Amino acid sequence: MRRHLIPLAILALAPLFAAAPFAPAAAQGAKAAPARPDQPRPLGTFEAWTAATHHEADQLVCYAFTRVRSSSTRIVGRGDVILSVTERPSGRDAVALSAGYTYPPGAEVRLQVEKASFPLYTAQRSAFARDGHAVVAALLKTHAREIQTHAPALRHLQVTDEFSLRGFAQAYAAITKACPAK
Repeated sequence: MRRHLIPLAILALAPLFAAAPFAPAAAQGAKAAPARPDQPRPLGTFEAWTAATHHEADQLVCYAFTRVRSSSTRIVGRGDVILSVTERPSGRDAVALSAGYTYPPGAEVRLQVEKASFPLYTAQRSAFARDGHAVVAALLKTHAREIQTHAPALRHLQVTDEFSLRGFAQAYAAITKACPAK
């Protein structure tokens, strides 16, 4: 259960970056406040992807995320839709999707990278790659500019979300540099 909490916490932090640019406060003419160790620290924005770090339980966690570009189905009250890749000393290439709605029980999501399809298992409002290493390898290797996720929703609806891959390789390089494999 703990391995689900960390990606969920990372997805919860993503909105903190949506409202503010990554320029340091000093560069904006204000004195920078001392950073709290539990607050996200931006590594940069790389086209559609953002990279950042934060400390959790005395370990550095590095993650890259992007927001949905388009969706096939409108769901009333749907929250943020975010795809993320997380690196930490205890686990590499954790791929998670925050759907913005609660999945039906036992639902399986498919992440499509060109002709390759990867299964994601669901827990509440999130989905997690069964093989994050394979997903990341496909994302780095593809020449596609976007990927899709295909998921069930309530009332037998099917949702296809599209995410841009522009900047993914650079964001991934930033998080693997900040959190190198041990």
